[in-house]
Amino acid sequence: MRQRRPRTNWFLIVLVLILIVIVTYVDRFILPTAQVPGLPTATATRDPESYITEAQGLFDQGKLSQAIDTYLEAIRIKPDDPATYIALARVQIFAGRYADALTNAENALLLSPNNSMANAIRGWALTNQGNYSQADDSLKTALRLDQNNGQAHAYDAFLYGAMYENGTGPYVDPIQTAIAESQIAINLAPNSLEAHWARAYILQITSNYEQAVTEYQNAIKINKNISEIHLQLGETYKALSLVDETNINTALQEYSQANTLNPSDYRPAEYSSRALAYIGDYAKAVQFAEQAVKNSPTDPYLRGNWGYMLYKNFEWPAALQQFDLAVNGGQSEDGQTILPLNPTSNSDTWVSKYFYAYAILLAQSNRCADALPLTQKILDYFRSDQFAAQNVDYALSFCTPGQGTPVAQPSKTPVASPTP
Repeated sequence: MRQRRPRTNWFLIVLVLILIVIVTYVDRFILPTAQVPGLPTATATRDPESYITEAQGLFDQGKLSQAIDTYLEAIRIKPDDPATYIALARVQIFAGRYADALTNAENALLLSPNNSMANAIRGWALTNQGNYSQADDSLKTALRLDQNNGQAHAYDAFLYGAMYENGTGPYVDPIQTAIAESQIAINLAPNSLEAHWARAYILQITSNYEQAVTEYQNAIKINKNISEIHLQLGETYKALSLVDETNINTALQEYSQANTLNPSDYRPAEYSSRALAYIGDYAKAVQFAEQAVKNSPTDPYLRGNWGYMLYKNFEWPAALQQFDLAVNGGQSEDGQTILPLNPTSNSDTWVSKYFYAYAILLAQSNRCADALPLTQKILDYFRSDQFAAQNVDYALSFCTPGQGTPVAQPSKTPVASPTP
């Protein structure tokens, strides 16, 4: 009558305990972090508008690269907003990234084909790339879509000013249009950085330097951290030094500010070297010319500039070394390839100075066999230069005609051309 007591199933008990542990772990640690399809994530994605606000703040501080990266992050989160592409392209132009700016302006146009600002920014990017015909078409479209777009008028002023400076383009007298467009830009967009910059640029290239200074300063009041504007203001002060040499010091201050805002740009050092050469301070000019080369060691134009400052400072062996690299090419100090200068009839007067000084130093250094063919190149390259024949004759005065051998050196100090 007594029932037998069943045996305990330890395997089943252990299995149940294991399942309880697993369920408890999943409930406490897995489920709270799991994302259910169709429901918002536990950590909300950052609002793209916050990135745009941050990017604008970085631009105002002159931190262009960081602003660009922040705009790109906003686009990654929200890739269908044409306004963000336009803002990004604008900053890229300020940073000198014209190809990228063109791409993003065109991205904006894919999203919004009739967007006046997208067409305007595209035109400004094309202007900076030297593609004036397409820039003209794009800006005409921008103004047709919105005649009151002040920034588009400013970009139009830049375009026509560039055509005037470079002597190219489809228009007979582009400067008149440039002047009119810069004035319209100021009237329509008095608080626009580009409007004041464009007006200053047109005043500068038409030799209205004092008015240009005022407009550059107006642009700086809007944003004091744009390197390019300080650089151009410095060039304007340098032009004013023809009337009052004390303006050179102000020019140097603006170049220094431009360098502070954009240390990777070689131009502040290059322009400083030439401003110092203008007042005869060649020792300091050499230092700045060398700094420009350090920022861009494979640029033959900067090598020529350094060589010229060394030449004017009577450091002739060092000048010859830099002229050799500028005219013939070679290797930089760290082994990079330097391509030779390729002068044309449109080359600026500094290129001719490099060649003149190089020919004279070659002849002075008993290298008449090298100097003689170079003098012929000078006559071919710079035939329209009023100083070409004069400097060739001076270089040849160190060599016996027809023999390529040096003669007694004249006592006078050589000069390649008038002081820059």
